[in-house]
Amino acid sequence: MIEEVIPAALDGERLDRVVAIVTGASRADAAVLVAAGGAQVDGAVAVSGKLRLREGQAVSIDPTLLPTVPLPAADPTVEFTVVHADADIIVIDKPAGLVVHPGAGNPDRTLVNGLLARFPEIADVGDPARPGIVHRLDVGTTGLMIVARSERAYDLMVAALGAREVERGYRTLVWGWPANTVGVIDAPIGRDHRDPMRMAVVADGKVARTRYRVERTYRDVAEVAELSCKLETGRTHQIRVHLAAIGHPVLGDGTYGGARAALGTLPRPMLHAESLAFEHPVTGEALQFTSPIPADMAAVIASLGEPEAYEIN
Repeated sequence: MIEEVIPAALDGERLDRVVAIVTGASRADAAVLVAAGGAQVDGAVAVSGKLRLREGQAVSIDPTLLPTVPLPAADPTVEFTVVHADADIIVIDKPAGLVVHPGAGNPDRTLVNGLLARFPEIADVGDPARPGIVHRLDVGTTGLMIVARSERAYDLMVAALGAREVERGYRTLVWGWPANTVGVIDAPIGRDHRDPMRMAVVADGKVARTRYRVERTYRDVAEVAELSCKLETGRTHQIRVHLAAIGHPVLGDGTYGGARAALGTLPRPMLHAESLAFEHPVTGEALQFTSPIPADMAAVIASLGEPEAYEIN
């Protein structure tokens, strides 16, 4: 069961919309779940999706009663780069605009569909709806991802990620210059109480830590900093939310305040998963992978002019 307390942002919303938001299901599938008795409000089963909820009410949702989603099918037309593949793991370089797995609004043409075409054996690895997937990247984020090719690798990689034994490095461009060259953002992340479609730094969120280092700064066109970031945790939109919270949103990130006129319309948030380091889950071999900055992000960097000197604090 999924347990949620209705925040102020959802006061007055219909039950079926709340179920859709919490589960990621479509509104229609959420209505089916409610009609099947899969939602309780303050301990009582509610069978009408039209029920208006109030702030502070407790909602329990049984996601197993969502309509059965067809298993993803292989699609050889989905393009991505395989950086490494062995009997147990695959490391891929994800392009921008590619959704990782099927979900509401994205039933096909996802990374999973492409993986199934190249590695059909992953169909039996992990969650059948998102086979092989042990962690994700946002649709607009490019770069490196680990995919499990065997069940033993899946279990061990999920455990390694949970134990923070996988080092994940990112490169990003942000508005403004951080006050310090090196910093740690330690702030809990959860659903935004004012807008449940966004994430935010909230007191009742989950522990989240992001390390950053300023690599270059620019001023010719706009005051922009190029940062490298390391994830210590893996919350939804973590880097984007954390950097916005300290006043330096990611360039091109319209969701978290990074869409500004100074550089025109950017194609996506300028965030790239540039490195991975971890022990192979079966052999124990130390593995390291890097991905060059993609062309669209490199073009934005080139448009910023020459880097400025930046005083180290």
